[in-house]
Amino acid sequence: AFLHGLPGVDRVGADQRAAMLGTRSIKTTAKARAIDLAISMVDLTTLEGADTAGKVRAMCVKAVHPGGGAPRVAAVCVYPDLVPVAVAAVAGSGVKVASVATAFPSGRSSLEVKVADTALAVAAGADEIDMVIDRGAFLSGDYLKVYEEIVAVKAACGEAHLKVILETGELVTYDNVRRASWLAMLAGADFIKTSTGKVSPAATLPVTLIMLEAVRDFRDRTGRQVGVKPAGGIRTTKDAVKNLVLVQETAGEDWLSPDWFRLGASSLLNDLLMQREKLATGRYAGPDYFTLDS
Repeated sequence: AFLHGLPGVDRVGADQRAAMLGTRSIKTTAKARAIDLAISMVDLTTLEGADTAGKVRAMCVKAVHPGGGAPRVAAVCVYPDLVPVAVAAVAGSGVKVASVATAFPSGRSSLEVKVADTALAVAAGADEIDMVIDRGAFLSGDYLKVYEEIVAVKAACGEAHLKVILETGELVTYDNVRRASWLAMLAGADFIKTSTGKVSPAATLPVTLIMLEAVRDFRDRTGRQVGVKPAGGIRTTKDAVKNLVLVQETAGEDWLSPDWFRLGASSLLNDLLMQREKLATGRYAGPDYFTLDS
């Protein structure tokens, strides 16, 4: 009843506001600061069936030392079995290790398996857990099941932070995105996350806008701040800057920090580094100047 009592989302208004904010232009010094801030917010990610320990180690080196004096990224995100590799590779650097869990990306498994999956990743040293909700349960109106699963996974996280993936591309409506955001926060999420990156559309600006409004309103109502992580389809510096503008204009400066806003991506970092090099030297460095991430 509470979730359905939330105000409905004006779809046209949300689309128009996100489009308008996406046209904001940031120049010179402000752009340089925005690029470094975006780099510091990246969750550098590899979530492929062909992932190897070597690939994860190489990604971790880049996460810690992106190159050119750029700041380190916020975290690396890997499958649970590769958490020990990532933990060893980033030790002492300040880069967090995140792991997907709970039968990622489908979420189709028993609660016992989801909790065990989470516990194993945390025991291996994961600082953060990215869980997926049961979209089937949510879309059929079984909100209590979704709530109880998030509560159980949050308990299994212990000291690790919990990011709850809504998979907004499967939620059909903006109203559902708002309801799922509130449901996850009420159940104890530390972050709400748009997508697994395996479903299209992923992190659209209107969806991120709705989630930012949700965390803002949730803090106003409860006093607890929750982070937001758009993930999937964020590939260019322009995409990243649009998201930062969205944060500033919707939730406010309190969220302009890696503690409260992340960008889930695999190929974004290279474009940020290329644009950073161009601002610093006046010369555009091609993609072959940087290591490949995907």
